[in-house]
Amino acid sequence: MADALVHEKLEFTEHVVHMGRVAKVVKGGRRFSFAALVVIGNGEGLVGFGLGKAQEVSEAIRKGGERARKNLIRVPITGTTLPHEVNGRYGAGNVMIRPASPGTGVIAGGAVRAILEAAGVKDVLTKCVGSRNPHNVVRATIDGLRQLTTRDEVLEKRGLIQSEVE
Repeated sequence: MADALVHEKLEFTEHVVHMGRVAKVVKGGRRFSFAALVVIGNGEGLVGFGLGKAQEVSEAIRKGGERARKNLIRVPITGTTLPHEVNGRYGAGNVMIRPASPGTGVIAGGAVRAILEAAGVKDVLTKCVGSRNPHNVVRATIDGLRQLTTRDEVLEKRGLIQSEVE
């Protein structure tokens, strides 16, 4: 609960990754509504995504942003890139994410680029394999970012102290 209050006070950037008009067929014709896939991040390692649905576009985007704030993860950033290579998977979507040397930039397609830029990653190489559906790609990217670990976390799991390794 305390985390939710802290996250509301932070400044986030919002990216609408996908906007869809969906139709419900009823007796009198079609009823249209909108679905917005929204990614938010603070540029310092916090990133999240949410799906908002409503009768109007602006309301769908607002709801997506609210859901994204409730679905934040922390991404460990080493310098301007990620600590190690990782593969994220969701459904038939597979996203390969590799760290890159400084000055490379974010080499990624639409949905993956939005997430990595929102997280504050400056140098990274990515490739989407399989499903290119924005919903699957976003979830696969988040899955990959959840798998990232820092050097200190690995040492702690192995029961080592940093001074012993060096």
